[in-house]
Amino acid sequence: MQPALVDSLARPDSLTTDSLAADSAAADTAEALVDTTGGVGRLGRDLGEAAEAASQGRFDEAFGRIADGLLAFAIENLLPAILLAGLFWFVLRVVLGVLDRALGRASRVDTGVQQLILRFARVVVLSIAGIVVLDELGVAVAPFVAGLGIAGIAIGFAAQDTVQNLIAGVTIILDRPFQVGDNIELHDTFGTVEEITLRTTRVRTLDNQMAILPNANVISEKIINHSMLRALRIVVPFGIAYKESPQAAREAVLAITEGDERLHPDYPPAAVVTGLGDSSVDMALRIHLKDPSLEVPVQLEYQEKVFEALRAADIEIPFPHLQLFIDEAKAFEGTRLLAPPRPRPREDRGKDTGDGPA
Repeated sequence: MQPALVDSLARPDSLTTDSLAADSAAADTAEALVDTTGGVGRLGRDLGEAAEAASQGRFDEAFGRIADGLLAFAIENLLPAILLAGLFWFVLRVVLGVLDRALGRASRVDTGVQQLILRFARVVVLSIAGIVVLDELGVAVAPFVAGLGIAGIAIGFAAQDTVQNLIAGVTIILDRPFQVGDNIELHDTFGTVEEITLRTTRVRTLDNQMAILPNANVISEKIINHSMLRALRIVVPFGIAYKESPQAAREAVLAITEGDERLHPDYPPAAVVTGLGDSSVDMALRIHLKDPSLEVPVQLEYQEKVFEALRAADIEIPFPHLQLFIDEAKAFEGTRLLAPPRPRPREDRGKDTGDGPA
């Protein structure tokens, strides 16, 4: 017989042997996985064998396997899992109690930050407890944890903006560049902070509109907090004519601030010259408020008061004006535009002077 024919005849036997060996290895691997899982896996195997025995009429053996499997699962897995769950519940109560008392004594920690820390601690303890208890019950938690990690990475890539805003929200709550009730200026938005969430900051504008700003944009831009120092300065600019006296204007303007209880006593009002403009001496009234929330109404009120005070003192408030000179306007020669003014009739002159006709 030729060698090629011998090889072709011997090959099926070798394939069969290899396939049987592979099946045996797979069976051993599956059995090892079942044995190593224990707990729920072993209980499931016992119940499966009991069902097989019951299907063959061996009911006594089936009931025995069920009883032995439940008893072993209760003693070796269920009872330790219950004890571990009770232990983690006790640890959770202790951790939350310690954090609550510590945060309560910290006067600089806002209520929102306290709630965030307590919720984070609760989630961490409960997550660890769940993993430990499931592992004690025989549930394979490693694939589950790995799946959660992969899912978390996928969700993180899919929701980068949301995650970035959440991290920015935590940063705002911890860093506290502003608080609820503060007047802030951000981008082109000015208003009062109404609410700070983990994703957005809500600001009520002067038009009584709610501006919802993503936290990622908030922390990446310049923030001007008008309320943080609790002594807000208001500047009311105005101008007077060059022929007027700045000291007279200063006295007239400062007089309107006397007796105003809203002004801060540690910062006296001042009226100063800020520049020399094209048509006016530029000045400004500077006052400080005890309550920064009154910024807008006081600003508007003093703008009107300054105008009325200057007018009452007979101080001229100039406005920009323009004089036009036309040189060598040859295109208009011979037209009425450059013609000398015509004398008016005597009747009209008499009406202007009050005299009768000559």
